[in-house]
Amino acid sequence: MKTYMYKPIQLKPNIQPQQKMKTKNTTTLSVKNSIGPSPLRCGLFLIALALACFALSPAARAVLPAPDGGYPGFNTAEGDDALFSLTTGNYNTATGFDALYYNTTGYSNTATGESALLSNTTGNNNTATGVTALAFNTTGTFNTANGVEALYNNTTGYDNTATGFDALFSNTEGFSNTAIGFDALYSNNGNGAYGTGDWNTATGFQALYSNTTYANTANGYQALYSTTTG
Repeated sequence: MKTYMYKPIQLKPNIQPQQKMKTKNTTTLSVKNSIGPSPLRCGLFLIALALACFALSPAARAVLPAPDGGYPGFNTAEGDDALFSLTTGNYNTATGFDALYYNTTGYSNTATGESALLSNTTGNNNTATGVTALAFNTTGTFNTANGVEALYNNTTGYDNTATGFDALFSNTEGFSNTAIGFDALYSNNGNGAYGTGDWNTATGFQALYSNTTYANTANGYQALYSTTTG
């Protein structure tokens, strides 16, 4: 009896070739908000806002009346309360805080400096240059004061010229005096009577410093410093 030998059949697994994985590049599209403000609109808004802020800044505000504007009667005023009390006065120029503050009908006056010709009311043809120059002049006329507190106390004196710090400082009613220099004719104090503190000329530092009389002339440093009665 024949014996048959069976050879087992080996089954090979069906192995598929390994497929390569392809990576796809994906693009994400940004979606703009169609209801948002456009860049142009935002730019115009910012420009308008900047212009509005500039218009409201103190430096850009217009002042009334405009600087250097003409006032009635050919008057000019620059500075806080300059020519504050003016009524009918003409041809006045006031530059500085309280310059010609009390002037009402006075005319042809020029005041330059804080409180220059402060008390002038009806005086005319006066020129004051310097802080408080001719500060107490009320009705005096044809006076010229150049310097801080020059002719400071002059009230009704006229035809006086003072150039320098405190020149003719104490003069109230004296007339036709000329003082040039620091403290020149400082104590001169004419009282309106004939021959008291009038027609004096002092040129130099403290020249005729103590003078109270009339018709004296002194030139130089402290010239005739102590002269009082001529």
